[in-house]
Amino acid sequence: MRRLKSFFKSITVFEYCLWGASVLSIVLSFVLCGNKSYLNLCGALIGVTTLIFIAKGNVIGNFLGIAFAVFYGVISYFPRYYGEMITYLAMSAPASIASVVAWLKHPFQGKKTEVKINRLSIKEYLLAFLLSCGVTVAFYFILRALGTANLIWSTVSVLTSFYAAYLNIRRSPAYALAYCANDVVLMALWSLLSVSDPAYVCMVVCFAAFLLNDVYGFVSWMRMQRKQSATTAQD
Repeated sequence: MRRLKSFFKSITVFEYCLWGASVLSIVLSFVLCGNKSYLNLCGALIGVTTLIFIAKGNVIGNFLGIAFAVFYGVISYFPRYYGEMITYLAMSAPASIASVVAWLKHPFQGKKTEVKINRLSIKEYLLAFLLSCGVTVAFYFILRALGTANLIWSTVSVLTSFYAAYLNIRRSPAYALAYCANDVVLMALWSLLSVSDPAYVCMVVCFAAFLLNDVYGFVSWMRMQRKQSATTAQD
């Protein structure tokens, strides 16, 4: 309880405003666009809350990420976005579990509320990207066989999701940039669906909010990285 109180005290006014604006935009779009699925609403709200914790380097964000992956995987099933469903249930959820383990093993100076940020080599970034490309090619044929809607965008989503998940496990600030790319892809993916069903506009708004949060996540992690480096140098 004491750690939880300490965490909420550490949240800045800007972060509260960002979270509040994200929640408000999602709720308003849900109501105004006539979406009747509260599963969509719950998933989106869990998602933006997840991103605030992740931006703070707090492992709670990865626990929430597991819940979001399950919600979003189920949401994606109904419009035949099988790529999203498989990616989040079979990849993002396990990746969030792996991130929980990795982050708990690498706290900054023993603080469970802040992960120790990692510096990856250019070689690792490249190898991770090549691995992501390989997984994406394999997924393309699987998704095509399943009759996935908007196949190309769904396939690109696999690439950005896998790369982002890998970087998140490895505790790299670049995870946020990869998720920004994924957010743009998902905005396009759900925009295509909302043309025929305006109720899905709320999902577009959801990932627009995610994009803003991930941009802030990158800024926050770069700031934490500088502080951690300075603290380590003093020690």
